[in-house]
Amino acid sequence: MTQIIRSLVLLAAVVAPLAAQAPQADYATAMHRAHGKETPTATPAALIAPRSAVTGSDVMYGTVGGRMLHGYMARPANGAKTGPAIIVVHEWWGLNDNIKAVVDRYAGEGYTVLAVDLFGRVATSPDTAMVLYQTAMKDVPAGEKNLAAAIAYLKAQGATKIGSVGYCFGGHWSLRTGLVGGRQISGVVMYYGAPITQRAQLARLKAPVLGLFGGLDKGIPVDSVRAMERALTARGRKVEIKVYADANHAFANASGQAYNAAAANDAWQKSLAFFRTNLR
Repeated sequence: MTQIIRSLVLLAAVVAPLAAQAPQADYATAMHRAHGKETPTATPAALIAPRSAVTGSDVMYGTVGGRMLHGYMARPANGAKTGPAIIVVHEWWGLNDNIKAVVDRYAGEGYTVLAVDLFGRVATSPDTAMVLYQTAMKDVPAGEKNLAAAIAYLKAQGATKIGSVGYCFGGHWSLRTGLVGGRQISGVVMYYGAPITQRAQLARLKAPVLGLFGGLDKGIPVDSVRAMERALTARGRKVEIKVYADANHAFANASGQAYNAAAANDAWQKSLAFFRTNLR
């Protein structure tokens, strides 16, 4: 009997990681399908000017495993250096000009904004993006240390409250920013990122969550989004989920084929209202 129990424990130890990897592999395949005919080149429509003047520059915000972490930070040109801050997590393309434009837009609303880099490079093709995505997801602890470094960096810069927002790959990691930061994170926004649906995994999260999803997104079924919503509610967390019925994955990326201006504009306004409520 003892030998049988040991065998079952060993089998569970082998199967559990494989089961955890399966959804990620499925998601990576779905994202490759969604972005297969796209390039990460920013279009004029994506480079929306911020509402007010900002200053932005590349920064080094920490180290993980001896590797320097380089990001992009922007803040209001004439604003105080202390105040609310936002961490932006890139799509599966990496920290490219599209994401830097998003950083500038949020900075134009009065925030200090830091875009982290979880890849260390920018993808130039869907195949490269898929490899970078899979590599990052194989080492979640390193990614979480990266986010912890970003939180510490913003605190050192005088951040009074910190929120996070991410897109696609970054939507999932925006939620993980809330897990990593605990009470240091005051609000989490996730655009069409892979949900976390297990209550136990969400135990570290203390912040309210705004989730923005596309009803046509085959890579992230609405059922999984609702499962996350139920898990967060069961944990006593404030959560608001908006599913745009006629929008697909990456509906907010003006450089992509799935761009949906109406959904993108509404989601942008919802994110601003969310941050005003939770970071001010």
